[in-house]
Amino acid sequence: MPLPASTQGALASAPRGVPAEVSRRRTFAVISHPDAGKSTITEALALHARKIAEAGAVHGKAGRKSTVSDWMEMEQARGISVSSTALQFEYRAAGSDIDHVINLVDTPGHSDFSEDTYRVLTAVDAAVMLIDAAKGLEPQTLKLFQVCRHRGIPVITVINKWDRPGRAPLELLDEIDERIGLTPTPLFLPVGIAGDFRGLLRRGPDGEATEYLHFSRTAGGATIAGEETLSTEAAEAREGEAWTTAVEESELLAATGQVHDQELFLAGQTSPVIYASAMLNFGVRQLLETLVAFAPAPGPRTDITGTPRQTTDPFSAVVFKVQAGMDTAHRDRLAFMRIVSGEFERGMVVTHAQTGRPFATKYALTVFGRERATIDTAYPGDVVGLVNATALAPGHTLYLDKKVEFPPIPSFAPEHFAALRAQSAGKYKQFRKAIDQLDSEGVVQVLRNDVRGEASPVLAAVGPMQFEVVTARMQAEFNVETQLDFLGYSLARRTDAASAAELDRQRGVEVFTRSDGVLLALFSDKWRLQYIQKEMPKLTLEPLVAATD
Repeated sequence: MPLPASTQGALASAPRGVPAEVSRRRTFAVISHPDAGKSTITEALALHARKIAEAGAVHGKAGRKSTVSDWMEMEQARGISVSSTALQFEYRAAGSDIDHVINLVDTPGHSDFSEDTYRVLTAVDAAVMLIDAAKGLEPQTLKLFQVCRHRGIPVITVINKWDRPGRAPLELLDEIDERIGLTPTPLFLPVGIAGDFRGLLRRGPDGEATEYLHFSRTAGGATIAGEETLSTEAAEAREGEAWTTAVEESELLAATGQVHDQELFLAGQTSPVIYASAMLNFGVRQLLETLVAFAPAPGPRTDITGTPRQTTDPFSAVVFKVQAGMDTAHRDRLAFMRIVSGEFERGMVVTHAQTGRPFATKYALTVFGRERATIDTAYPGDVVGLVNATALAPGHTLYLDKKVEFPPIPSFAPEHFAALRAQSAGKYKQFRKAIDQLDSEGVVQVLRNDVRGEASPVLAAVGPMQFEVVTARMQAEFNVETQLDFLGYSLARRTDAASAAELDRQRGVEVFTRSDGVLLALFSDKWRLQYIQKEMPKLTLEPLVAATD
């Protein structure tokens, strides 16, 4: 899909510098319900950008590799993503002489890791919403879309797995419209029913059929699928009724106004739609070219005072994720920052807004899954990893020149609680170090009080699978075997020091201090909370941000 002529001309003639570099960048996340094919399509995009030579899309299949974005042993064993990863690569769209820089952030699909996904969505300019052709919209997809809507993130929809039996194409579009109030505007429609994916009908500006893209399979979908472009006349002669049906569906959508409008898309009212098979690499190039042509380039970001930070302002960046253990050969800790404004140069000394202290950026990397390479310069929209950035945590701001600070990333309300202890007293030092590291990464929330002591902190999580990540990483990275003791609490409320003493005297309640200094009161159930609120209305008990908000 060629870029508009005006956009190409502006890019080609613009002088080198921040504005020209910003216009080349597209930064987006892939969001979906578990098992919709998110990691598979992430790798398929990298394959079409010639970043990798061969895809290994399906976990557990004999002779196939795990995806480059799923690097944890736990992810590879289960075939799910439990941590977000960043991939950066260049892509030149057909008919363009511009190499666009793609910053793709793969997110956890499982609802237990909603907090990690939310952090990622604070760092992107667009989202690709992946929908299973057979299952349609699923609960986690709906929740993630609401986060996108709340943050004003435009969404491109991909209906995936069209190579398998599934629902009718227009039925899926109706569901998107009815359940989330987002008008779908297909750029391509499938030729052939779900399970008999032959190719794509390209729709023109008014919804008319302009050409037919016919795909041919490759062995196991490991390499880029063959693609042949045919005229509408040749398509009808070749595909017969399947083509005629696709044309009629396109005309029906055009009659109801379901054609792409860039302003409505950026306003979050419509969503371009592509039908695809990430497994077979069908429709993947079309997705890349849609992102290049229509997804927004990086723009201003509002700081904590409500003032927009322009991309051409002096350097600033926000940390959205901290991750360690990505490579057993590198026992380091990476802080992923999204550059908001200005030009980043490796080695520059910036200021850490939360402490006011200088921060050196000598060890700066671009990341492709678990692979890493030193980067010397970067621009707004880019995701850069800073090595051994022990002072940084999600939500922190780095800046140059005049102080700027971006809003913090909220912690979600935990619903599962467990006390953790080392099985061997001789490993206490490693245990403490591991807990502090996982806490700073935001893997779980860590709670402490005087009664339980430092040897048995309480872990608070949105979902129980977060505990599995903790115990697995404690063993793999720190050689510490741990014991989890699940606690009988189901919800938490923010409180204050004046209320804490009274709450600690109540049955079914326990007060802890979170590592950021916030006091949390844990309750056995909602009825216990309601009773205390009724009997002691002056106590401070404030709700936290829910994972479904």
